[in-house]
Amino acid sequence: MEDSGKSSLHVESSAAEGGHFKLPVDSEQKATEFWLFSFAKPHMRAFHLSWFSFFCCFVSTFAAPPLVPLIRDNLNLTTTDIGNAGIASVSGAVFARLAMGTACDLVGPRLASASLTLLTAPAVFFTSVINSASSYLLVRFFTGFSLASFVSTQFWMSSMFSPPVVGLANGIAGGWGNLGGGATQLIMPLVYDLIHHIGSTNFTAWRIAFFIPGFMQTLSAIAVLALGQDLPNGNYRKLEKVGDKHKDSFRKVFYHAVTNYRGWILALTYGYCFGVELTIDNIIAEYFYDKFNVNLRTAGIIGASFGLANIISRPGGGLLSDWMSRRYGMRGRLWSLWVVQIIGGVLCIVLGRMNNLSASIIVMVLFSLFVQAACGLTFGVVPFVSRRSLGMISGMTGGGGNVGAVITQLIFFKGSKYSKETGITLMGVMILCCTLPITLIYFPQWGGLFCGPRPKATAEDYYAAEWSEDEKERGYHSASVKFAENSVREGGRRRDSSPAVPADDTPSHV
Repeated sequence: MEDSGKSSLHVESSAAEGGHFKLPVDSEQKATEFWLFSFAKPHMRAFHLSWFSFFCCFVSTFAAPPLVPLIRDNLNLTTTDIGNAGIASVSGAVFARLAMGTACDLVGPRLASASLTLLTAPAVFFTSVINSASSYLLVRFFTGFSLASFVSTQFWMSSMFSPPVVGLANGIAGGWGNLGGGATQLIMPLVYDLIHHIGSTNFTAWRIAFFIPGFMQTLSAIAVLALGQDLPNGNYRKLEKVGDKHKDSFRKVFYHAVTNYRGWILALTYGYCFGVELTIDNIIAEYFYDKFNVNLRTAGIIGASFGLANIISRPGGGLLSDWMSRRYGMRGRLWSLWVVQIIGGVLCIVLGRMNNLSASIIVMVLFSLFVQAACGLTFGVVPFVSRRSLGMISGMTGGGGNVGAVITQLIFFKGSKYSKETGITLMGVMILCCTLPITLIYFPQWGGLFCGPRPKATAEDYYAAEWSEDEKERGYHSASVKFAENSVREGGRRRDSSPAVPADDTPSHV
C-alpha cells in the first residue's frame, strides 16, 4: 500500500510539471495538440526526428529498384533474381519489426531506432561493391531490416501524443517516412545522372550513387541518439533508475500482445495496405518501363508519384481517423478503415486492367491515396489495442505489412507465372478478402462495426486487465488508468464528449 501511495503522489507531481512543455499536455504529459512546424522539445522534436529517420531508411531500402535496368545489365540478373531480391528486401523486416516492438517496450524507441538504423547502414554502403545475384539479394535483405524503424516511429508518436491527436501524429510520421519510397525513385536516378555526367561510366555511377542513402541513414541515427527523448518526462533508463517507470518483463509484454486477437486482425489487414505499398514500390518503375516503353527517368518519376502521395494520403488517413473518433468514437475509426481499404482494393483491380499510359497513371495515383490512407487509419486504431504491450502490438501490425508484401510478391511477382498486370489485379482481390476481418474487431467498452459497447464495460477495466492484482497494488498500472481516462472520446459523442484529462488534474481512479 505504501508503494501505491507513492505512485499516486508521483502522478500528481508529474501532472503539475505540465507547464514545462510548450505544447498543451494531458495527465500523461502527452501533447493534446499537434504543431506541425514546431520543433518544441520533446514532443515535436521526437516527431521530426522519427519521421526523418524512417524516411532515410525507406530511401535506402528502395534505392535499388529505380536503378534496376542498369544493375541487371551490370550483374546479368534474371527476372527471378530481381523478384527474389525484392522479396528479400521486405522479408527481413518481418521479424525485425517484431523485435523492434519488444525493444521499444523494454528499452525505449530512441535507443531501439538509432541502433537498428546504424546496424543496417553498412549494407547500404556494401551495395556499391556487389558483383553477383546472390550479393545483390543479400544487401537488399539486410538493408530491408531498417524498415523496422517504422515500429519505433509509431510507438514514439503514441508515447508523445494524446488520443485525440495520436492518429494524426502517427499518420504524418508514418506517411512522411514512407515518402522515402517515392523520393528515392527521384533521388537515385538524379544522383546517378549527376555522377555519370561528371565522367563515371554507367556501371560505376550507379555504385557510387549508393553512398548518398548510406550517409543519410547514418546521420539520421546519430541525430536520434543525440537529440531524441523516449517519453515526455525523460528517457527509459533514467526514469527506471529513479523509480519513475516500472521496468516490465518480456514474458508479460509478449503474452498480452499475442493473446489479443485484435492485434492479429490488424496485422492481417495491414499486410494488404502497407504490404501492397511495399510491393508497388518494388515493381512500379520496372512495370512502366517495360509495359509502356518509357525511359528510365520517366519511369522513376511515375513510380515516385505513388510513394510521394504519402505526403498527404497517410496523414489524411490519420486525420480522418481522429475526426471520425470525435464524432463516432472507436466505431468511427473502424468504419473509416474498412471503407477506405475496400475502395483501395477496387482501384488496385482497375489498375491491373489499364492499357493506356495516362489512364494507368491516374488510377495509380488514386489507388495510392486510398491504400496509403488505410495505413494511416490502421495506426489510428493500433494505440488503443493494448497499453502494456503497445510496442509489441505495433510490431505485430508492422510485421504483418511485410508478411503481406512477401506473400504477394512470392505468389504474383516472382518469375513469369503471372504478368505484372494480372498480378496487380489479383493483388486487388487479396486486398478485398483480407479487409473483411475488420468486421470482427470489438472493444467491449466502445463497440465494433456492427455492435455497440457492452453495458457497464469501461476502458479502465479493459486496460487494467493486463495487470495482476499485485502489480495494481504497487501502482504499476497507473499509466494505463490515465490513458483510459484520456481515451474517453473513443466512446463517441453520445456516450461522453468530455475532453482529455488536462495536465493539472489527477485521474480520479489513481
